[in-house]
Amino acid sequence: MKSSDSSIKLVLADVDGTLVTPDKVLTDRAVDAVRKLGEAGILFAITSGRPPRGMSMLIEPLNLTTPIAAFNGGLIVNRDMSVIEQRVLPEDLVKPVSELFGSFSLDTWVYQGADWYVPDPNGSHVARETATVKFEPKVMTGLDGLTSNIAKLVGVSDDLDAVARASTAAHDKFGDHVTASRSQPYYLDVTHPDANKGAVARYLSQRYSIPEESIATIGDMPNDVLMFARSGLSIAMGNASGEVQHAARRVTTANTDEGFANAMERFVLPRALFRFTPFG
Repeated sequence: MKSSDSSIKLVLADVDGTLVTPDKVLTDRAVDAVRKLGEAGILFAITSGRPPRGMSMLIEPLNLTTPIAAFNGGLIVNRDMSVIEQRVLPEDLVKPVSELFGSFSLDTWVYQGADWYVPDPNGSHVARETATVKFEPKVMTGLDGLTSNIAKLVGVSDDLDAVARASTAAHDKFGDHVTASRSQPYYLDVTHPDANKGAVARYLSQRYSIPEESIATIGDMPNDVLMFARSGLSIAMGNASGEVQHAARRVTTANTDEGFANAMERFVLPRALFRFTPFG
């Protein structure tokens, strides 16, 4: 982990479990905290396993001006959804990854371009994800025609132990050829090896010429740990597992208790390069 002594110039936040409540609500305090970051000269960026369209509703309330890193960094877009960079899975690994999911009885979801494909529209977490990302999936009967330009595969199951075991198996079988990490206890995201949140932090560091030591990251899941390692100040949510909390320098309250806003006010804003003072 990086040193946490320098001033903070950019905050990179996870979305689900971090920036929004369990009901996917962006609270007034969270919006206000992002506004205060801007007033203090701190850039604010988001990254998520969500597709780009699934984050578009955050752009206006947060006045986002930084690139948006969807699919854990597999697709980086501007606020108008125009593509900056895309990293897709190697085509020859799409079916083997899906077969690995199946060996643990996980459903396979496919994200290709702007489309999301599922095998069963009534399957586990489909309705929940539809409500989260604000668009409907397409139904697939197999992977024929769905192996090229794949931004992300997701293994889905309510058997959380099976998801964890599948994650370990994916690391063992595919090694450095993919990034495999849980974005929720019931989701195993598999992306291009350079499509991970650590790479997002590195990209933003280079784009804005900000040292990684001057970046703060905040998240709640194992797929956030890679960006923790590329920041001077890493903050785990109170709803994160002990493993994730142990990987961070600081722990805030849960996303049921304004954890994001509390973290910005307690840990980040005091380390701004300059503080905004209103006249009057």
